[in-house]
Amino acid sequence: MNIQPLLDALDLQENAARALADDLRTQIDGLQTRLREAETHLEHLAITRKTASSLADRLPAHTPDLPEHPDYPRILAAFNHATGPLRAKDVCEALGHELLPKNVEGTRAKLKRLVKLGILTDADTGNFARKA
Repeated sequence: MNIQPLLDALDLQENAARALADDLRTQIDGLQTRLREAETHLEHLAITRKTASSLADRLPAHTPDLPEHPDYPRILAAFNHATGPLRAKDVCEALGHELLPKNVEGTRAKLKRLVKLGILTDADTGNFARKA
């Protein structure tokens, strides 16, 4: 009986299985590298979350969105430069508006809206200041 054809067939299957095993090892090495990278990224994200959480109490409080009017940022800028409370008339002057009653009252209404939003305080009657 001639077993050479059987041995040749076994050689072919052994070579194919060896090639498959080598290919799978290469894939495993690549996957292990990707896994290490993913785990490192997760560690960095955890560190970032921990750092951000520890700094959260040091960040300034979020100010509410300002109403849609160009005077509001300018009003806040006037209060940033002020050393004390301002009256509606002072803010009106800082904005460059004429000191007409309608302008002063319009500015006072804007200041009261900023008080309601929690950005300013009504220090005294008619005196407004930045909230501390």
